[in-house]
This record gives sequence, structure tokens and C-alpha cells, in this order.
Amino acid sequence: MRTALCFDLDGTLVHRTDPYEDVTRATLEAHGIEADDALVQTAEESFLSAFEAMEPDPFHRAMETAREAAGADADPAAMVETLRERTYETTTVPDGARESLASLGADDPLAVVTNGVREWQLGKLDHHDLTDHFDVVVASYEAGAHKPDPAPFDRLRDNLPADEYVMVGDDYEADVEGARAAGFVPVHYEREAGDAGPDLWATLRALV
Repeated sequence: MRTALCFDLDGTLVHRTDPYEDVTRATLEAHGIEADDALVQTAEESFLSAFEAMEPDPFHRAMETAREAAGADADPAAMVETLRERTYETTTVPDGARESLASLGADDPLAVVTNGVREWQLGKLDHHDLTDHFDVVVASYEAGAHKPDPAPFDRLRDNLPADEYVMVGDDYEADVEGARAAGFVPVHYEREAGDAGPDLWATLRALV
């Protein structure tokens, strides 16, 4: 039986080493903008609003909103590039992940189903040399809706034929409830703060 093993990206395949508000603050300050808590919150709320509405470039919207709120003379496009670099640099891959992905992918196809902008999410995989492990990557922006909506799962199924689909993710609503509703077998990835999560990978190697 052909089983497609699918992974969420953020919080599962890659973990943050710094809080995202610190990344936002550092980005603004790198472009000469004094970033107090209120301005950081403004930028993040702007991003979330644009992201939830599936606006084409929520990162640009966030940086432009922060620039305007601060009355600063900065280039939003350059700010987005700084944000991207800092975001990638402040993520890490769990212990055991690469070895486990190579082993898991020897017999069955692997995929990523992630909420996000495709280019941004692919860049994250590339940054950590993970891209080649996966047969298919589906980002919610290309599917037209974010998990737990069935659209990303349906798009994955359309692009990767299999007898069974397993979804591994840390977000219960998006990755467990969404996957189950779409007919996938969900695996909830729970970890303690500071835990790099090798137990998940050992469990998957034993079960799949």
C-alpha cells in the first residue's frame, strides 16, 4: 500500500529559535525604525489581517503599515527581504529530522502541506536543505484557502496519488481536525518547550 506521509512546515519541520515579535522588531530597527511594542504589534496585526484575507503579499503590507505608522523613510521591499532573511536564520530543524526523512522517503512519498505563501515557504525548506526530501509541496496560498479548510489537502491529493494519506502537524485545529475532515490520518505533534522533538521521528520510523 502506498502511503503519502505529509508534514506541516512551521512548528513541525522547522522550529523558531526566537519569538516572531523579536524578528519583526529587529527587522524594523535594521531599517532605522524605532520599534516599540505598539509598532511591532501594528506590523503583526497588519500581516495577520492580510494573510487571513489571502492578500498577495502580506509581508509587504506589514512592513508598509509599520513604515507609515512610524513616519519613516524606508523601502518596504528591502524591509521584506530583511524580514525573510531573519525569519530563515531564526529557525532550526529538529534533531533526527533529516535522517528520518531520508529513511521514511525510501519507500513512500513525502509531502509538505503548509499555511503560507509558496515562495516564502519553499525558501524556508531550501534554507535548511530539506527541499529534496519531498515529492510535493502545497502552500495554502496556491490552494486558495488556509488549513483547516480542505482545499490544501485536496490539492495535495490531486498532485500525489496514494492509497492513504497521513498528516503530521503541531496545530490541532489546522493539522489534526483539518486533516481528519479531509480524509487524512492525523498525527498530532506535541512537544515541550525547548524539546527539539526527536521522539516524533523515532515514532514515525517505527510506525510507517
